[in-house]
Amino acid sequence: MNTGQKKLAVVLFNLGGPDRPEAIRPFLLNLFCDPAILRVPWLVRFFLARVIAFARVKQATEIYTLLGGRSPLLELTQRQADALQDSLPEFDTKCFIAMRYWHPMSLQTARKVRDFAPDEILLLPLYPQYSTTTTGSSLTAWREAAATAGLVTRTTALCCYPEESEFIAATATLLCNRLREFRQTLPGNTPVRVLFSAHGLPEKIIRSGDPYQNQIERSTAAIRAALGEEIDWVICYQSRATPVKWIGPSTEDEIERAGHDKVALLVVPIAFVSDHSETLVELDIEYAALAEKSGVPAYTRVPVQNDFPPFIAALANLARRALASGPGLCTASDGKFCPHVHTQCPHHLAVVAP
Repeated sequence: MNTGQKKLAVVLFNLGGPDRPEAIRPFLLNLFCDPAILRVPWLVRFFLARVIAFARVKQATEIYTLLGGRSPLLELTQRQADALQDSLPEFDTKCFIAMRYWHPMSLQTARKVRDFAPDEILLLPLYPQYSTTTTGSSLTAWREAAATAGLVTRTTALCCYPEESEFIAATATLLCNRLREFRQTLPGNTPVRVLFSAHGLPEKIIRSGDPYQNQIERSTAAIRAALGEEIDWVICYQSRATPVKWIGPSTEDEIERAGHDKVALLVVPIAFVSDHSETLVELDIEYAALAEKSGVPAYTRVPVQNDFPPFIAALANLARRALASGPGLCTASDGKFCPHVHTQCPHHLAVVAP
């Protein structure tokens, strides 16, 4: 039935994760075959990706065994998509998911979007902070997939939203609630340190002009300001995956330092908005065990946004603002782009959506 509403396809970008044990190795291969991840000549990357994937299969299998043999990311992203779709009633909205390294991947999704025949497409990353390794890679994959699928439709792409006020407010609310609960469980005047933990990147990617670390710092500063109180805090980075030098300090080192300082730890997954192995296993199990071993008095984590209603409302308003400024690439910061030192900011590169 024709309602007279504009048909809107919203495509949510996310990482993806294996949906069964047999998918773990091909998922890892897809990840390390991405030229945005392993920045070496393609022939070297072809062989190196297989070596790394083979070396990591056993560890990854153990991790996903703890999650029932599969990643929960698709299910959680679908819940976000359903909630967002309901939050945009002024359009005939359908939300799609395009995962980067496991199904549904960009080509499969582009074909579904083509069949939906929207009047407009919005590409919305579930990565608040832009990196060439996440949103940048997803935008490249989408352009290729849209061309292959013959999808030619007015398209707007939101690059990032590290300081968007509603996203910051939702995150600060989750932090404030957990901090209050955590303090009530602590004996005496046990001090609390907040670790803003983000997925790390090799230093050479940041030196090449990737704005990710700067945007992590901007998100953290905005959340601290919204919290309304002074806290002991540190930005740190987790999930090192290759033997090259990565940005720091590492979350592991900060946990060990907290044990030395005898401060309780509250961890904020600053760059993740959906639960997956790096929150449910790395932060909740592996780092909790490290905290106990290191003598940290107490350790807990702030929930990620998932389908937290204020976060979904933030996404809906981001969508409205992006559509109003499109088509093409847009920012959530009223036209403010990254400082020019971050040469891989897509605005500096004049990257536009298809």
